Amino acid sequence: MFKKVLIAEDHDTENFAVQVTLRDLGVVDPEYVYYCDHALAWIKNAIRAGEPYDLLITDINFKDDGSDQEIQDGLSLIKAVKSIQPDIKVVVMTVQEITTIVHEMFKEKQIDGYVLKARRGREHLKEALQMVYQGRIYQSADNKKAVQDLNAFEFSQLDLQIVNLLYQGIPQYQMPEILKQLGAKASSLSTIEKRLNLMKESYGFTNNAQLIAHCRDAELI
Repeated sequence: MFKKVLIAEDHDTENFAVQVTLRDLGVVDPEYVYYCDHALAWIKNAIRAGEPYDLLITDINFKDDGSDQEIQDGLSLIKAVKSIQPDIKVVVMTVQEITTIVHEMFKEKQIDGYVLKARRGREHLKEALQMVYQGRIYQSADNKKAVQDLNAFEFSQLDLQIVNLLYQGIPQYQMPEILKQLGAKASSLSTIEKRLNLMKESYGFTNNAQLIAHCRDAELI
């Protein structure tokens, strides 16, 4: 089991629950901080001392109590930590349901486990820690359903042609003629706009760049 663990959590009750779970698994004296800046500083100090942390457990949302902090959320903390210690294991434990951003972090191997603070939260955390220690990825049942929902949208051939043209830098107003040449039956500008909006809404994206990046990473274009 992990030997050196850092918990980034700003609620004492949750902090205590995580520490108890860790001790049940044989992790002695897990350390904890309330702020993301402090977590990053502790990780840097541990690396300099030649005793790096094996695992970071962090929340996503941290309450703003007026203190001056450069890093204000767990996702930003994870990215900062991974930039200096890529091999550290990371488990997120939060009340926030999985988002497209978190889904991408799984794909980019920035996080290893995602646990919701809910009923049976401690049990799920224990499962997550055991699986992550074994080099596996953990998502609780609710998270898996959320990921399935994210992947539920089925791209049509027209959708992929539209995104591919965007990827090539083709303006939307030029697409109807190009799509017509490619044999697309419904290729009016209004149809293109409707399909783009549907794709973005299905994934929670706010702009075309996010949609292009998703399709590129998923090797759809």
